[in-house]
Formats: sequence, structure tokens, C-alpha cells
Amino acid sequence: MKIAEIFYSIQGEGELTGIPSVFVRTSGCNLRCSWCDTPYASWNPEGEEMAVAEIVAAVLRFGCPHVVLTGGEPMIAPGIRELAAALTDHRLHLTIETAGTIPPDGIACDLASVSPKLGNSTPPPDTFGATWTRKHEQTRLQPAVLLEWLGGYHCQLKFVVSDPVDLTEIHALRAILPNSVKPATIHLMPEGTTPSVPADRRDFVLAACKRFGYRYCHRLHLELFGNTKGT
Repeated sequence: MKIAEIFYSIQGEGELTGIPSVFVRTSGCNLRCSWCDTPYASWNPEGEEMAVAEIVAAVLRFGCPHVVLTGGEPMIAPGIRELAAALTDHRLHLTIETAGTIPPDGIACDLASVSPKLGNSTPPPDTFGATWTRKHEQTRLQPAVLLEWLGGYHCQLKFVVSDPVDLTEIHALRAILPNSVKPATIHLMPEGTTPSVPADRRDFVLAACKRFGYRYCHRLHLELFGNTKGT
């Protein structure tokens, strides 16, 4: 599979924030988010082809018990299930970061960090062309697939939020999710790729978390390292 980068850092988002982790970033994505912060692993995929054994060996060299499969969209990578099984065979804690558009089909995973894409992610036609705009809008949200992840795995849901209207979409999605999905497992991340969050965006996300019991999702890696590769 094509791997954009393998690096050792800390988890910057979600319930494992601050935990040292090895990140395996696959290259390639089935979406084209307008605010994507890793274009080199999405619409302009970079990297080299690596066998599963090579990837596992690279991960083990760091001696770290936590590993994260991320992207792009790791679930579309050929051999991803074989890789996940090999990593868990080594008793590593495995997080998979996914948009939740591809069914899990029994993939090995300790924490599914599922980030359903809201309407704010759809690119305008002049960005990638009308075909990608339609494809993204048709693909970005797959409720049946989300239910598969939620029904079979320990999950956290992460939403990138840019405007108060996004909350309406989140509430509508919550209405079709199981009661087992508690508000504290829903993380709201203010949209942005810089360490500082605009005050108005930060404040309405904070207010929503306080009102509905959601979890505010800070992006610690941006604060520490900025928007750079290998962090």
C-alpha cells in the first residue's frame, strides 16, 4: 500500500490526546474536503509502496504501544485489514482514524476515531470540478456504515465545525444513532489548520459543548508543532 509517512509523535485529538503514538498515514482518499489539512495524502497522494511486513517493522522500531492508522482515508488502502491484524498481533493499541464511509468488515481496532463529514466539507465546483463536488456530497455521510462502526467497536465521533448551522446537522444525525452514543463521546473540533482558533468560532463551539454535553476537541499537535508533516 502507498504510505505517505510513518512518524512518532503524540496524539493531538480525541480521548487519547497527549498519548505518545506512532502514526501510519496511508495515501489516498475517497473524499475531497474543502478544508483538508493533508492534501499530500488525499487529492495529491504522495509516498512509497510498502509491504505490510515493512510497515510493521517500521512501527516496532519506535517501541511505542500505541499506533494510529490515519490518512487520507486508511480504510480504502489495499491490505489495511492485514496490516491492522498484524499490528494487534504485536499487542499494540490500534486507533483507526476514518471518515466512516467504508464498512469495518471485522477489521482489528481498539479505538475507531470516526469523523463523519458535515456539509461544510463539500468543495465548491471550482475547486476540484463539479464531478468531485457531487461525488463528495453523495459519499461524505453514510449512516448505515456509521451504525456498523458504532455497533461493533469502541468509537469516538469527531465533527469539524465551522458555523453554528453545523450543529443542526449534528443533532439530526444524533437522532438516528443508538442511545449508547453518549454526548461525551461526540467531539467538536473548530475548523482550522492554524494553532489559533478564531474567537467567535471557539466561543460558539464551547457554548455548544456546555449546552449539550459534547466534548470540546482541542488540536494539541497544531499548538505544539503547527500544521507540518511528521507531527
